[in-house]
Amino acid sequence: MTQATLAAIEALHDTVVMARALATNGRKIDLAGLDAEAATLCATVGQMPHHRARLLRPALEALAQEVEGLAAALTPP
Repeated sequence: MTQATLAAIEALHDTVVMARALATNGRKIDLAGLDAEAATLCATVGQMPHHRARLLRPALEALAQEVEGLAAALTPP
């Protein structure tokens, strides 16, 4: 379960990186699916034993940083 969850986190990270690049270049992006994916990941990680969930912390922190960067790219100057 941890490997599959890690793969899902990395896939979402890559999606957010792409969305951020598009937003930075002035392109319109649709974020509707990101909320659902993030909610699914949060629920999955929340149900994991703590010792396994801790292994995902670096990937989750990297994802959170990208989400913050995307939010900044979407904020009007």
